[in-house]
Amino acid sequence: MDSLAPSRIWLMRLCYAGLATVILFFHLLPLDTLPKGWAEPDLLLALTLAWALRRPDFVPALLIAVVILLADLLLQRPPGLLAALILAGAVFLRSRFGGHGESGFAAEWLAVAVVMAVIALLYRIVLAITSVDQAPLFLATSQLLLTILIYPLVAGSSQAVFGVRRLTPADAEALGAR
Repeated sequence: MDSLAPSRIWLMRLCYAGLATVILFFHLLPLDTLPKGWAEPDLLLALTLAWALRRPDFVPALLIAVVILLADLLLQRPPGLLAALILAGAVFLRSRFGGHGESGFAAEWLAVAVVMAVIALLYRIVLAITSVDQAPLFLATSQLLLTILIYPLVAGSSQAVFGVRRLTPADAEALGAR
């Protein structure tokens, strides 16, 4: 029940914001100035969906919106578009799986992969409709596939290092879940 204490919840919210800041910091560092033939995985998306699916109380909707909107602004993406899509995906996953471990990891990974694919597809469709320049399809696809492949590592390290594991049904009931 210690994981439900308000101080622990707020500490983990700060931890999520701090991790997001570190991810953005390293993403903005000019480590390699030559263009690559592939895109690195979107760690912020994987982290957000893993935490939202496993412990929805650690990443409330407002925190997700603020963090991803900040990422949109810093990475010079259309402001709010990816934030809205990721927030919708996180809320969808929360409503479907609710944070408690009734299904196995394979079902979780499949659900997250489908949500990531839908987010990427809707992002490209909206950019195409509004005639905004986009990355080549190969780069977007490689980023999506690498993000899906890295999800188990993000979820596993979140559980091992930060203790972000699925709620038991009793804990979910204590938080007010159905």
